[in-house]
Amino acid sequence: MTSPALTVGCFPYDTTRSLFDGSVSADGIDITMKTAATLPEIFERLIRGNEFDVAELGLTFYLRLLETGLPFVALPIFPNRVFRHSCVFVNIHSGITEPGDLAGKAIGEFGTFGQDSGVWAKGILMDEYGFKPDESRWVIGGLEHPSAPFDFIPHPHPAEVDVTVAPEGKTLGAMLDAGEIDALFSANVPQCVLDGSPNVARLFPDFEPLERDYYRRTGIFPIMHTIVVRRDLLRDRPGLAHHIYRAFSQAKNTAADRYRQNRRLYEVPTMIPWMNALVQRNDALFPEDWWPYGIAANRAALDTYLRYHCEQGLSTRQWRIADVFAPELLHT
Repeated sequence: MTSPALTVGCFPYDTTRSLFDGSVSADGIDITMKTAATLPEIFERLIRGNEFDVAELGLTFYLRLLETGLPFVALPIFPNRVFRHSCVFVNIHSGITEPGDLAGKAIGEFGTFGQDSGVWAKGILMDEYGFKPDESRWVIGGLEHPSAPFDFIPHPHPAEVDVTVAPEGKTLGAMLDAGEIDALFSANVPQCVLDGSPNVARLFPDFEPLERDYYRRTGIFPIMHTIVVRRDLLRDRPGLAHHIYRAFSQAKNTAADRYRQNRRLYEVPTMIPWMNALVQRNDALFPEDWWPYGIAANRAALDTYLRYHCEQGLSTRQWRIADVFAPELLHT
């Protein structure tokens, strides 16, 4: 007999596309996949609208709400992960040429102090370069459209950190381009950069060698998001966590296999010149499963993120992995 249907809210990544097209299923479970134009919209529809049974959720969104009795629990499924040296942008007239120059500067951040990308970027700069977030001023707003801070999550930050909201009608991208803020920690590339503004550059223009070196030294491929499921469903449907985990894992592995198989074709399905050479370089650096799910393969990244979250004043205590993820999947 088919189990009751599940509504899943997620972005259609490589890692999840097979769930959207139906080529991967969840052990007889009838899944309806839904998405949205932006990731924060998925998060809001989950948190405020209770629209999904299973959904993608940013790690910091999950952790901020965990202390308040969030009716969801995380599974060690990570559909979104990005190296973050590349996500710090600066106005070239600000005098910022290295991480130490961020002290005393006004830095923008989208939606909240401590987006998932910002938690990683701040933490890496703290560990590697001695960066101190409390020595800068933080401005929270919309990246390309004026927006108030997210109103569906708490906004903790240490009392000594200066955090303000962008002026009404202002966007962080335009403020960076105009020099109204000195830097920007952003999950997305600002439009002014895509448009080739002469006023904006990355803090680390040649970021790829730095990110590859970071991975070689730490083994960490930064994790942004996890998958959460309603607690009551896990209670009432034994084995459901394993079914969902296997389905997302199979979808991810299907995507990875496409890249492996397409090496014979020089990765021509991607439209990107020299993609084959990039895949070969990555193959030499990463293990065969370069995008692992489960706890064991991600323990260093998860422990580091939980430490960063606490050090940056976003948690009242440092969470343990066992506190965060479904108990039945802690052995994965």
